Amino acid sequence: MMSEEDTEIDASKAPLLDHLVELRTRLVRCVIAFFICFAVAFSQADKVFGWLVQPLVDAYGPNTVGKLIYTKLYEAFFVEIKVAAFAALCLSFPIIANQLWAFVAPGLYRKEKRAFLPFLLATPILFAAGASLAYFFVMPTAFKFFLSFQSDATVNGISQEALPAMGEYLDLATSLILAFGVSFLLPVLLMLLERAGILTRTQLKAGRRYAIVGAFALAAILTPPDVWSQFALAIPLIALYELSIFGIWITEKRRARVSGDKPAKA
Repeated sequence: MMSEEDTEIDASKAPLLDHLVELRTRLVRCVIAFFICFAVAFSQADKVFGWLVQPLVDAYGPNTVGKLIYTKLYEAFFVEIKVAAFAALCLSFPIIANQLWAFVAPGLYRKEKRAFLPFLLATPILFAAGASLAYFFVMPTAFKFFLSFQSDATVNGISQEALPAMGEYLDLATSLILAFGVSFLLPVLLMLLERAGILTRTQLKAGRRYAIVGAFALAAILTPPDVWSQFALAIPLIALYELSIFGIWITEKRRARVSGDKPAKA
């Protein structure tokens, strides 16, 4: 006969296996959603790439025809694959996030669900705000600055013409959009860390000077080597850091009101 300990072990296996089966199902749905979006995006890859290249077109100006080259025969094809993958990731993100939430939510208490849901809703909004800042303001200004170094042969005896490659431009554009989008998720990260008890508002206030240095260091790593791009990322990061401190103060007041404790000072 099976011992009581063996019975408990066998009973504990079923929920774990159920969770693993459900996780596999959710992941399969995410993969299917991604590949469906990839197929749709690949059929429209030229239009998506035209949208991504628009900041460069604006930087050239209305009376100038720009040019993108490719030096390898297969480069243009792989650029379309990368464009389709980038677009598919953006299109399928709501479905992927929904599947992850559906997997995690049953294990949370009602209070935890109410606390976590605002962060889930704020994530795409903040990401879109950061990506929009990069696309509409940072990229056209930075590209115009880089194109200003072009000159004809009458200036210094040799012409300087910008001939960006398709693959290099795509890598630069997508890295800027992703860098700004992910960086704008800073308030979500800090407030989740505070919610988990890893950070406190006092620690964040004390670390302001380090946060400012870190913001400029991160901007120097993630952006092109021009002052405008670096300031365009560093300044919003600092503002978002301060916004996180203010948001944590509001949540502290709300928790104190519920528990009847004295609210913390700002």
